[in-house]
This record gives sequence, C-alpha cells and structure tokens, in this order.
Amino acid sequence: MSSYVTRKTPGDTVWFKHDRFGMFIHWGLYAMPARHEWVKYQETMLDEKYDKYFKYFNPDMYDPREWARQAKAAGMKYVVLTAKHHEGFCMWDTQYTDYKCTNTPAGRDLVREYVDAFRAEGLKIGFYYSLLDWHHPDFTVDPCHPRWLDPDAQELNVGRDMTVYAQYMRDQVRELLTNYGKIDILWFDFSYTQDKRGPEWQRGKGKDDWEAEKLLALARELQPGIIIDNRTEIEQDLWTPEQYQPTEWVRHEETGELVTWEACQTFSGSWGYYRDETTWKSPEMLIRMLINTVSTGGNLLMNVGPTSRGYLDARAEKSLKVFADWMKYNSRSIYGCTMAEPEILKCLPADCRFTQSEDGKRLYVHLFAYPFGHLYLKGLAGKVDYAQFLHDGSELLYNEGGTQHIHEGVTKDEDLLVINLPPVKPDVIVPVIELFLK
Repeated sequence: MSSYVTRKTPGDTVWFKHDRFGMFIHWGLYAMPARHEWVKYQETMLDEKYDKYFKYFNPDMYDPREWARQAKAAGMKYVVLTAKHHEGFCMWDTQYTDYKCTNTPAGRDLVREYVDAFRAEGLKIGFYYSLLDWHHPDFTVDPCHPRWLDPDAQELNVGRDMTVYAQYMRDQVRELLTNYGKIDILWFDFSYTQDKRGPEWQRGKGKDDWEAEKLLALARELQPGIIIDNRTEIEQDLWTPEQYQPTEWVRHEETGELVTWEACQTFSGSWGYYRDETTWKSPEMLIRMLINTVSTGGNLLMNVGPTSRGYLDARAEKSLKVFADWMKYNSRSIYGCTMAEPEILKCLPADCRFTQSEDGKRLYVHLFAYPFGHLYLKGLAGKVDYAQFLHDGSELLYNEGGTQHIHEGVTKDEDLLVINLPPVKPDVIVPVIELFLK
C-alpha cells in the first residue's frame, strides 16, 4: 500500500484520488462574444450591452450526451460544469432570479440535461458556483467588478447589502444540491481579500462576505461526503492550483502535510470559448501534464469551453481525442496511481516520470524522451518480476546487475536494472513501461 498520507478532509476523497482525471466545462453567455469569460470585466461593459447576449442566447446544438461520450472516451471520470460564472447568469431554472437560461431562447434547464447525460455515462457530477456576481443588485462593486473604475463607483454601492447576496447564494446552492440527485463535487470560485486595489471601501472579498461557514454547513448537510474546494477562504477538501504545473506534491502551507490537490488547466489560454485564441497546447504537452500531475500525487481537471450554439469546436474535440488515444491503452498508469514511493523515486532516470499503483505492486515508467537501446534504472535490480510496454502488453527483456557505458568506459553495477528497448519508439506520444514488482 502507498505510504503517503494526506491531510484529513471532511468530504469523501477516496474515489477522487483513484480516478485522477476530470473535465471542467466553462459555459455561459460569454461564449457569445467569444473573447474570454471575463469579457464583461475586461471591456467594462454596462449591463445594457451585456444583456444583448442574454436576449439572443440560443444553444440550439447543445447535446450534452455527445459531450459526455467524448469525456468518457478521453478517460475522464468526473465533470464540473459552471452552473453560474462571475457574470451571474444561471444555467438552471433557479427560482431566485430571472437571469437564467429558461428566460432566454434556450428555454430549458441546461444543468438538468448536463446532469442526466453525464450521469448516464457513469461520470461523477460536479457544479462550479461563482462567489462573484456582476449582475446581482446587492453584490458590491469592488476591484473584481466591471464597474470598479467608474467615477461614481462608490455611489453604486449605496443600498447594496452583501448579507442579502449571501442568502441568495445559499438559496441557490440549496437548489443545486437538492434538485439534481447526488452531487459529488462543489467548486466555489473565488476569494480575494488580498486584493488591495482602490480605497478601503473597495477592498477584495473573502469568507466573511460569503458567510462561508453557513454556506459550507448547508452544502455538507444536503450532500454528506461531497468534495468542496478551498476557495471560499475556509479549508475544505481540495487545494486547486490553477494554470501552472506543480513540480512536487502540494503541501499544507502551515503544517507541511500532504494535501488532496487538483490542477485545473485549459486546452488554450482561456476558460470560456475564445474564437481567436491561438495558444492551444500541443498533444505532447497535454499528455505530459496529466502524467506530471499524477506523478506528484494530484488530479488533473482539464477544461473545455463550448460554443454559444452548444457544441465543442474542432480544436477542443481534437485535444480530447489526444487524451482518448493515449488513455485507451495507458490509463492503468493513471487510475489508482500516485507518486512513487520515496525509495523508488531515487531510481528515476532523466527524462522519465514514475507513477505507482496504490497497492505498490506496479511501477510505471513514462518515457518523455525515448532512450537509445536501453533504459537504466539504478537501484531496481532484484525488485522487478516482469516488464512490458503498457500500450500493447509486449514483453521487455532486462538484465540485472548490468553494465553501463560511461565516458568511453564500461561500469558494472549490481544495483542496476537494464531494460532492453526496441530501436524505434512505439507510435505512442509518451510510451509507458509497466514493471511488476516482487
């Protein structure tokens, strides 16, 4: 069994740490301007202009069953949909605002269809719920609000009451956690008390503004065991590094304990659909991100941003296909795996990554650079019972206590495991060697 122990959490993270790979879906009115999910903020749009998107939002090609099929094929085991992003638009038939999908040409509960479709494919269900709301009349103008630079910004806050907004959030979360069956993940986003831009009245918001203790208690009462992130500013289950790749297991900032963590990443540089965005990640980078994450004890939540008509564009489908092609044959090195044991990590060769099964019986060597002739694993001699390529289950012969050519000389090392490799790299983005340990 793995010797790694993570900090205790209130939710059930056992399945989460086994499944390792999920889909994030950022979808809302911002898919219509198609130039970033923060477009209202970045372009300081007034409500009157942004309301045009509400007036014409019509995802006539929305077929969440197709999204679910592609997610499952890509090897994703759970999914998180933006039920409400910062714009405040609600993707379900909420009773607490008219600013919802059922009042647009869409005319139906989009969350309901999402839940039914993904659940039918066997994926676990999550909701993203923004703590920010640029539409709600009681959400005060602050440095993360589109109107924060208005000359009359302070006057806009007159009469706004964050306690009313906090109750609104609890009412909506109650709907989401009551009306759609078992919900596995609740993803709040985000707190920013450290944001000191502007005068004191315009400070950033955090747990007190959200009345986070009440909000979290409600969620736990309605859905015992649910997994919740830490972004309300109160520690829960998940640490969520965003748009960067941790190079080691994430630790608690005070105690140093290993924590349950999930890297959230995008296929391109934006979360929402961005028509003209060009920094789409290469197939090699996508697969390496997944491997790197699991090799350091984490999960990967990979985002898609559907178009306003409700389909995944060709670039997103192509990226999902990269995962599908690799995971079809190599998922055993991801599911139920984690960072290799410390003694084994010492044996890690250059340009490789290890993952190890939770029961400790299988070690996976991911070849980021394909070696010529042999792979040298110093320290693993006598510890391996059988070796094979994972993608096709073909045997790899090896020698123990082998020799290695170093600086024109030959050295013999009793601790050295030498795996013989074919001269041509297999037709796999990142080949994986599966070692069955004694």
